[in-house]
Amino acid sequence: MKKKIEDAIEEVRKGNFVLVYDADGREEETDFFISAEYVKPDSIYKMRKEGGGLIFIMSSYEAGAKLGLPYLADVIYKCSNRWPVFKELIPNDIPYDTKSSFSLTINHRKTFTGIRDIDRALTISEFGKLVKEIKEMSSFKAQRIFGERFRSPGHIPICIASKGLLNERNGHTELGIAIAEMAEITPAMAGCEMLDFGESLKKEDAIKYAEKNGYIFLEGKEIIEAWKKWSE
Repeated sequence: MKKKIEDAIEEVRKGNFVLVYDADGREEETDFFISAEYVKPDSIYKMRKEGGGLIFIMSSYEAGAKLGLPYLADVIYKCSNRWPVFKELIPNDIPYDTKSSFSLTINHRKTFTGIRDIDRALTISEFGKLVKEIKEMSSFKAQRIFGERFRSPGHIPICIASKGLLNERNGHTELGIAIAEMAEITPAMAGCEMLDFGESLKKEDAIKYAEKNGYIFLEGKEIIEAWKKWSE
């Protein structure tokens, strides 16, 4: 398993895809994972054609905090007094988890509609570059630059990892950022769920797809074990 994780980390460093299944009894979904900085139009095309799920960004908690990004669930809670409909929409019944990692949706300001392959690739890759750029920057400056380059709402949702990462939550967002940490790359990843007709793609079929197409397939438990050893 150690070599498998090492190989997956090397693939991510190269800007290649890996496939990650979260866990039996959780979402039971396999996602395409790729470093956000390396996303190109053909990456988007592959994810939407061969994945078919939501194409999204995964951000570390620290980067999200510096950019002033809220969890969308918190926004809904806090705005429910002003807009009563939000009281009806409070996400307190997620069947597989206790908390959603979703934040804002964005488009880069140089996109046209925002949904085209070239637009989504620009938004994701530029967000990845921004996360790298703001590492040594003040929150004030980081948020100003963020606003200069991006608008919201947009076509790319940002998901923010939990502060305690895999010690706190074992979602795809945390798994993606854990891989980025172990790879020592910018903590911003892109992902997309793999779907089948009416359902998520079964794990067995995702494994077959990975073998046929030369991708490394990881289960969440493998990432969790490796990350906890790495972070000791």
